[in-house]
Amino acid sequence: MKTKLMIAAAIMAVAGTAGAQTRGVTDSEILIGGAHDLSGVFAAVSTPAVNGANLFFEQVNANGGVHGRQIRYITEDHGYQLPRATQAYNKLIERDGVFAMLLNLGTPHNLAHYPLMERRGVPNISPLTAARAILPEPPGMNFVAFSSYYDQVQAGIEYLNAETGATNVCSMYLPTDFGEEIALSSREAAERLGLNYVDETTHRPDEQDFVGAVSRLRDAGCQIITQALGVRAGITVVGTAKRLGWEDAMFLTTSAGFLEPVAMVPGGVTDGLYASSGWQDLYARANDEAPAAFIEAYQARYEQPASGFAMLGYTAAQNLVMALEEAGPDLTTENFVAAMESLDFDDALLGTHVSYGADHQGSNDIFISQVGDGAWHTIARIDGDTMETVDMTGE
Repeated sequence: MKTKLMIAAAIMAVAGTAGAQTRGVTDSEILIGGAHDLSGVFAAVSTPAVNGANLFFEQVNANGGVHGRQIRYITEDHGYQLPRATQAYNKLIERDGVFAMLLNLGTPHNLAHYPLMERRGVPNISPLTAARAILPEPPGMNFVAFSSYYDQVQAGIEYLNAETGATNVCSMYLPTDFGEEIALSSREAAERLGLNYVDETTHRPDEQDFVGAVSRLRDAGCQIITQALGVRAGITVVGTAKRLGWEDAMFLTTSAGFLEPVAMVPGGVTDGLYASSGWQDLYARANDEAPAAFIEAYQARYEQPASGFAMLGYTAAQNLVMALEEAGPDLTTENFVAAMESLDFDDALLGTHVSYGADHQGSNDIFISQVGDGAWHTIARIDGDTMETVDMTGE
């Protein structure tokens, strides 16, 4: 009930300034916004996600749009900088007047600007962050697609402890909301499982030399080292450990580092790296019908290989369109939110079941993967509700 009242209040506030017209919606068009990192440390996440979303929107628009309306996706680059993110959100929401935000990247960026989205009655769909705080209680108009960083780290540490007997946990992280959540989960997983939380190091987003930090963690006896770093930094850390002869370290990343380029670094630099993520690797299922069709369509459109985050962008756009269709031609924020809550289906492209419901979390499954021979290999699926582990190495 509290959630419904919050949404209703937001809608009334918008109506008071914009009349009866739903913001971002005309007879011929629906405006969707996205605040992205297209030039910073997570550009390798945002860029393919935007491409994937636009691919789906182009397909929808070519078939007449949604109830006769074309979808226009407007994106702004914040470069993973909060001041620029504020400019991006203000432009998209206040000047462009978008109906909803889709795939906003960054934990601190989303958290800092959700109050603005809520005040203006703008739903926040599938943000590119797995932070727990993105779904407050009640969740308001936030809808996330996957398990949280916190749950991914908990599951990943428990899995590695059970499989290898490793007992010493450490963490390397950016001192941001993103990094702090992964470090907190690492500490609390160690405490819950009776393990030792040995040491941690914090890093700048632009840091490039990790010899000192890696040496320190090796000397401390770390065995499982969780990562909350930029994409390039995460690769550099694993490569640094190997150059220093630290071959038995088990580095564990989350959804934020679960990218094909991480696995494809020449020379096997990242071989052995683990990821605990909310989805399965795209190319691990490349022979399945839905992934194969997506890979072909993306390659044809952009003349470059598809990626996991391109897949996430595509499926996020798909979920948004499914809700727009369900909401009907008389589109309002309130009936769109209700339509998002009603989505309940098996997503063949993602390889998981999606059901948002009242908690606004599409899926809570966790997949454990490891890099080998230039690719991610799925080795286990952990049910997010029961925490039951299923071995996937034989599939």
